[in-house]
Amino acid sequence: MRGHNTASYFIHNIGELWTPEGKAAAAGAAMQKIKKIRGACLYVKDGRIAWAGEEGRLRASNSAIAREAFDAAPYDAGGRSCIPGFVDSHTHFIFAGWREEEFFWRAQGVPYMELHRRGGGIQNSVLATRGASLEDLVLLGRKRLDTMLSLGITTVEGKSGYGLDLETELRQLRAMRELSRAGAPDIVPTFMGAHSIPPEFKGQPRAYLSFLAEDVLPRVKSEKLAHFVDIFCEEGVFGIEDSRWYLERARAAGFALKIHADEVAPLGGTALAAELGAVSADHLLKASGDHIAALAASGTVACLLPLTAFNLREPYASGRRFIDAGCPVALASDLNPGSCHSQSIPLIFALAVLYMGMSIEEALTALTLNGAAALELARRTGSLETGKDADFLLLDAPSPAHLAYHAGMNLVHTVFKRGVPIWQNGNMLGWESPSSGQEALLPAESLSHIGHPD
Repeated sequence: MRGHNTASYFIHNIGELWTPEGKAAAAGAAMQKIKKIRGACLYVKDGRIAWAGEEGRLRASNSAIAREAFDAAPYDAGGRSCIPGFVDSHTHFIFAGWREEEFFWRAQGVPYMELHRRGGGIQNSVLATRGASLEDLVLLGRKRLDTMLSLGITTVEGKSGYGLDLETELRQLRAMRELSRAGAPDIVPTFMGAHSIPPEFKGQPRAYLSFLAEDVLPRVKSEKLAHFVDIFCEEGVFGIEDSRWYLERARAAGFALKIHADEVAPLGGTALAAELGAVSADHLLKASGDHIAALAASGTVACLLPLTAFNLREPYASGRRFIDAGCPVALASDLNPGSCHSQSIPLIFALAVLYMGMSIEEALTALTLNGAAALELARRTGSLETGKDADFLLLDAPSPAHLAYHAGMNLVHTVFKRGVPIWQNGNMLGWESPSSGQEALLPAESLSHIGHPD
């Protein structure tokens, strides 16, 4: 590549490029609007997209941007299709220990919340994670992040919540900060100490939430360890009033809000998310029609997690119902050691199209632009538009429609992170991200120093 500006790439010979457009979540019918370009190319400069469109049109323009693009390092896409990198906006990927026996118990009909009541479920992961060192958690997390990269995930949210005490919760978040220094995928950290009630606070949910609000949240904030606060608003865990009380205090402390809502019982967490202006409400398997309408009116992203329903053998949340109500819908994995030990993006696409009433275009928007919006990053990533981070994928398929059509198969050939190819054919490539060495991604702060792409 001598003679070329190696801080820039010209990706040419793209067979078909699909991307949503915009700097905010696409809601309702707008989720279907995907820009589709045949014979496309991308010009990447300093980690950002400088031009995206038809290659023939750029070549014919003889413009300054065209001359610049043709002087950049060339990369032949080989006729492969191209899409934005996936944004997995709901995971619990920092944990120790395994719960495979629970998987088979559930397969035999034991309800998830019954496992929880017996002291299993989350509590088993808490015991293992409390016993893990920072180095242990970093090593486990790195292996999971590498799998995410192989699946095309370029930005991921990670929750704490397997400590339920001060030191382990902080250790989970510090592990994410350490992992963020590698630069890929970008990690957006969420504090979820309100994941369950630890044995030392058994039967005292408000006392435990008071401990989190008074002792833990100030430490998380002072160390800049998380952007979001989340809570498991569920029958037998944290009820509506306790959840409202805690989230209001988290918001007053400067955190953005997320809620695990209406997963197991129709408690009303969806309506609470709308009332509080949460950035996202997640799961929503049992959300009512009125509450879905309230969610749409609030602009809160409905984050649907079909892999969890698949593993719990529950009816899938109807993506069609949420979209037709005017909600912005995101899809995410919910990777965790209990109810969903999977991060299969290919399976998410298949389930969304076959069982959730979504089109391939809507599913793509949900896993890119709307996933970014669920992390307050839609101005920076989630679509292939001028000024945004050059996070994109080349697929071994003539069209992105094959993401659902070739059901359950990983079609990702090459992963680009900030314009640099970092993963190809199942192998990590040697690379140095333009922002390697950064801390965990706190959206508001990161955007303030990077600048909003206008």
